[in-house]
Amino acid sequence: MPDAKRFAVYYAPRPGAFADRAACWLGRDPETGDRRTQPDLGLPAAEITAEPRRYGFHGTIKPPFRLAPGAAPADLDRALRVLAARSKPVTMPGLRIANLDGFLAFVPLGDTAALQRLGETVVRDLDPLRAPLTEAEIARRRPHRLSPRQRDLLDQWGYPFVMEEFRFHLTLTDRLPAALAMQAQAVLLAHFAPVLPRPFVIADLCLFEEPEDGLFRLVHRYALTG
Repeated sequence: MPDAKRFAVYYAPRPGAFADRAACWLGRDPETGDRRTQPDLGLPAAEITAEPRRYGFHGTIKPPFRLAPGAAPADLDRALRVLAARSKPVTMPGLRIANLDGFLAFVPLGDTAALQRLGETVVRDLDPLRAPLTEAEIARRRPHRLSPRQRDLLDQWGYPFVMEEFRFHLTLTDRLPAALAMQAQAVLLAHFAPVLPRPFVIADLCLFEEPEDGLFRLVHRYALTG
């Protein structure tokens, strides 16, 4: 971990059929780092999964951040152990595929209030370990396109889509043309239907790191035992 450029706290499915199918779809397993052969579903899989492949199949809880000056990976490890020990697993009925402004992702079914609270807690409690954004990092978020509230959140927490703007999702594709998105949504729903978890449970906080190659890796799971 000492050589990581950035860290993030994500949901990632535990090993099993869902995790395996998702890793194959994206072409990379973030837990092992292994490349996977993408399935032939009549879609240009390699071309439409470039961005989610880099991050690995996940749902964001705390977005990627650099450690603050003076903070060490061991501090992050201790903070996550404390958080996980006092946080309960979050259970929802299942997942569905949605088109989110042009890209496809799984989103949870049912009441997400407990997930919202978990996200707020993780963002708030880990924020003292986060380095302030650089001007370049702020510019990459295209602040001119954000609402006033989202810009405030970016300034305060380093990301515009946290707190009440948090929308949990597990990304499946890059942004797609409308016709391709419609085709891919139907194909992916059929492809994943046999392995979709019911219920959908967030049972861990997963620490990911971004090494020099830019491909995020899952380095530790912290079981929620509160």
